[in-house]
Amino acid sequence: MIFDLSTARIFIRPGNTDLRKAVNGLTAIVQEGMALDPFNGSVYLFCNRERKLLKVIYWDKTGFWLIQKRLEKDKFPWPEDESDARELTAEQLQMLLTGIDFFRAHQELFYKKVS
Repeated sequence: MIFDLSTARIFIRPGNTDLRKAVNGLTAIVQEGMALDPFNGSVYLFCNRERKLLKVIYWDKTGFWLIQKRLEKDKFPWPEDESDARELTAEQLQMLLTGIDFFRAHQELFYKKVS
């Protein structure tokens, strides 16, 4: 597989996805459910209800890559919120694949003055 995650945009679909779907079904979710373009060279991630199966699609200008990873013991950290698609960085993707749940990490606080 040859694509550069440092330059590709990475989108995750929160909630669960029926991963019996293949490329056609997942690209339809990207277009209709996420309102994004599956042909723009971005990486799109989907996870099943049990959080043990992950599928990734990527368009490389000649066809789609469909990548799947199944965990045998643990579960993927995954956001439950079914709202809009969320964009990840390459570092966040690496954390997700190694099991680090950054979705529930402390959020940065920004204040303008001391109270």
